[in-house]
Amino acid sequence: MAKLQDKIAIITGAASGLGKGIAELFAEEGATVVVADIEDTAGKQLAETIGGMFVHVDVTNPASVEAMIQSAVERYGRIDILLNNAGIDGDQATTANSTLENWRRVMSINMDGVYYGMKYVLPVMVSQGGGVILNTASTVGLNAMGALPAYSASKAGVIHLSKSVAIEYATQNIRVNAICPSVVETPLLKHFIENTPDPEGARQGFASLNPMPGMVTVDAVARAALFLASDDSSFITAVALPIDGGYTAR
Repeated sequence: MAKLQDKIAIITGAASGLGKGIAELFAEEGATVVVADIEDTAGKQLAETIGGMFVHVDVTNPASVEAMIQSAVERYGRIDILLNNAGIDGDQATTANSTLENWRRVMSINMDGVYYGMKYVLPVMVSQGGGVILNTASTVGLNAMGALPAYSASKAGVIHLSKSVAIEYATQNIRVNAICPSVVETPLLKHFIENTPDPEGARQGFASLNPMPGMVTVDAVARAALFLASDDSSFITAVALPIDGGYTAR
């Protein structure tokens, strides 16, 4: 039996990278996936490939997020899983040198988007008798890192918001957890490495970042998300799960 057989799952930021990998695995495990993204072409292609539904969403806009939830309910009648995955890293700069525009943009996507998703899906999950919410955070939300003030604050906020909501809705059969990957080997990261002055040095640097050798793969994060979304973790809530090869243990 597939681990997510007949489940309805919404994944934001699903058109590429980590979100795409998770969407593909969830579909393989029996879920019908609502591919939610601001990128229409790639999102529609993925939804068609995995047999799901595409919804255009701007996670910085509460009305857009609410419409995403409503569209899924109108189509399928329920939402079993919501993965708030859409996010950006923003500009690298020390706090005094970072811009207000960067702060607002990162927080609006990474923090506000997660809040909106939970705010609008929770009444649905309460009414249907339960559900699972996953939020994509980061090891940077657990261990401090300089030169990324907005990203660091947003991911720490996601972790604590997840725990707060988990406590609030534990008696409603709603589990809420956060996944906290280290640097993930996505096409975007590969493109970044290829465009550095020393691609091989950059690749080796990322590959040696964690105590376990090599970079975190999309598949490794997707399988951790699958565990937390499935009944295999039926008594696990309010957890921020590092997927980092031991990075946060240092």
